[in-house]
Amino acid sequence: MSKRQSSLLFILSLAISGTILFQMGLYVISIFAGWNVKFNLVTVCHSWLKELGLSSLEYVLDGLVIYTLLCMVWKIGSHWMQTIKMKRRFYFYKEKQLTIEMNQVFGSEKEEIIVISHPTPFAITMGFVCPKIIFTTGLINLLTDDELIAVLSHEKYHKANRDPFKVFLLSLSSSIIWYIPIQKWFHHKYSVIQEVLADEFAIKQQETSVNLGSALLKMLKIGKQEKMPFTYVSFADTSVNYRIEYILNPIKGVRLQIPIRIVILSLSIFSLICGLFIYALA
Repeated sequence: MSKRQSSLLFILSLAISGTILFQMGLYVISIFAGWNVKFNLVTVCHSWLKELGLSSLEYVLDGLVIYTLLCMVWKIGSHWMQTIKMKRRFYFYKEKQLTIEMNQVFGSEKEEIIVISHPTPFAITMGFVCPKIIFTTGLINLLTDDELIAVLSHEKYHKANRDPFKVFLLSLSSSIIWYIPIQKWFHHKYSVIQEVLADEFAIKQQETSVNLGSALLKMLKIGKQEKMPFTYVSFADTSVNYRIEYILNPIKGVRLQIPIRIVILSLSIFSLICGLFIYALA
């Protein structure tokens, strides 16, 4: 398992969604601004598609563009509102003294760790620009000091890698461009790899997997947490089976197992959509 694999999945997913959204942007500009986007290759493809009788498919493009762009605006707006709401709630239950002590103990120059008063044990990393590690008093009461350090090391990896932002982008891509099925696979596999890499980082920090494994098992016994309505990365809410397997047998790692049928289907749909935009913009 390597960071190169997760970076490749992230880049491929953004390349697909970025290409489609870029073409949609050009399409909208060409409609409302009267801008004709013409290239030699585009003209050739336009003539070819016209001969096949595909001129009526512009209506399909209109529907696809309107649906995708409205869905994107709704998803981003909804996430923004929910994040603001949850931040206010977290800061309302913030344990100021414990927060100061934890940041001092773990050498944080800024307030990157926030402790909130709540009986349910959980640890998450949230925020796009300046991610914060948030955990509860319930977690402090549940874990030993060494287990708590393992959990914080896990979350520090997510914070340093800006995983909340990256997971949000992949989640957004897989939801608004659901008609490219490989996007959902990219989102899932990226989350799995990043959780395993965060575990690997925590284990290296303590030079043992005992504390991380026992912390994970304790939180699993408590039960699955209620999912919050915004994007974040959680210690015990993602890819648990893969992580337990990795802790027990780190040499084996996690296999990507590329879904050939989904890849072929996604490439076909992607090519068709690109062809339609080339035709419409010609």
